Amino acid sequence: MKSIADLEKIRQKTLSQVNLRRESEGIRVVVGMATCGIAAGARPVMNAFLDEVGKRNLLNVVVAQTGCIGMCRYEPIVEITMPGQDKVTYVKVKPEMAARIVSEHVVNGQPVAEYTIGAAE
Repeated sequence: MKSIADLEKIRQKTLSQVNLRRESEGIRVVVGMATCGIAAGARPVMNAFLDEVGKRNLLNVVVAQTGCIGMCRYEPIVEITMPGQDKVTYVKVKPEMAARIVSEHVVNGQPVAEYTIGAAE
């Protein structure tokens, strides 16, 4: 950081990420961030979803974290809730999967079946 303009850029980026985590009536992307999730790599997964949603400027999408979802062997776990639809649970999520999940499920409404808990079992 070398100038006030650089500081303002950092401020705007941080505010946009904070706004992605606020409550809304739209789509919710929830990442399990209990100890088991963090140990399995949930933090980079959450960052990948924040980046993807921010890059696409999806203002109706909230990216949030929760504690234990209760299925530790499937961590990192991401749950997506869309108004009027059943919740979809993605398991063993890697950061590189976020772009496809956002593109196909969040934007186009088509869950990525091979990443879901149903496919894992």
